[in-house]
Amino acid sequence: MNGNEYMKAANRFWMKCLAVFLIPAVFYSCEDVINPKLENAEPILVVDAWINNLPDSQKIYLTRTQPYFEHVLPPGVSGATVTITDEHGTVYNFTEKNPGEYFWAPAGNTVFGEVGLKYSLTIQVAGETFAAESKMGRVPPVDSITFYMEKGNQFIDDLYLAEFWSTDPEEPGDSYWIKTFKNGLWLNKPSEILTAYDAGFSKGSSFGGVQFIAPIRRGINPFDTDENDRLLSPYQVGDSVYVQIHAISEASFNFLNEVAIQTNRPGGFGELFSTPLANVSTNIRNTAAGGSKVVGFFNVGAVSGLGRKFNSLDDLAEN
Repeated sequence: MNGNEYMKAANRFWMKCLAVFLIPAVFYSCEDVINPKLENAEPILVVDAWINNLPDSQKIYLTRTQPYFEHVLPPGVSGATVTITDEHGTVYNFTEKNPGEYFWAPAGNTVFGEVGLKYSLTIQVAGETFAAESKMGRVPPVDSITFYMEKGNQFIDDLYLAEFWSTDPEEPGDSYWIKTFKNGLWLNKPSEILTAYDAGFSKGSSFGGVQFIAPIRRGINPFDTDENDRLLSPYQVGDSVYVQIHAISEASFNFLNEVAIQTNRPGGFGELFSTPLANVSTNIRNTAAGGSKVVGFFNVGAVSGLGRKFNSLDDLAEN
């Protein structure tokens, strides 16, 4: 080996040694705990107003924003006057029952609202007035729910899954929020927010007037892992599933998808490649120019639903 070859070999050796020492140092530095100081922001009003035509009390929640690292429930806003008025002038008065919780109860067998009508929300609090509008959208019925099995392998056990069946109306332009309840508990993780535009995932997908596509029909399955990170079956014999389709406006559809993106975060190193944090949209406004800000959303929509229990393996359909 001549001198030049020796020097090249030596350089390659020391570069490898340097890499061996630098790589652990990089990952070690990523584990440093930091406590950033965030600027204090003035609390602003948060409105949670999702109204439907189920035969139950309708609720609107008013709270205030709080510091990011505050580990308590946000404070309720009391003393507000909250009303919803339809396009014919019918007024629905919401009464405060608990701090920040405002209720409207139907009389007898009546329900809130009528499909196709427009509704206006008005909130008067602390000398300011906030307003929003929404139209009660339609929903298709949930025709049926089926169960099926995906055969396991050396990595996962047999999986028992559920699927709902429903057909979007002929005319395009409908949006939905599909909620799933397993054994009576709402699956409300950010990763479990399931929306549809017509029978597909997005506007312009040309899925109007057909059955919801398979990824949406099967999006009602909750996936979790055990302590060994082994995938658990979404359902077992004896479990029940209840599916609701909520009509939402296109603005509400966009809002929910923004919420899913901003809250379903990978954390850790993966955040370097994630969508940047940003404020989500709102359809609520302060009626006074230059008034205080407000966040949240107002939606009025019809609801359909259906439930089924997984009684035995005889309930399994062909996949």
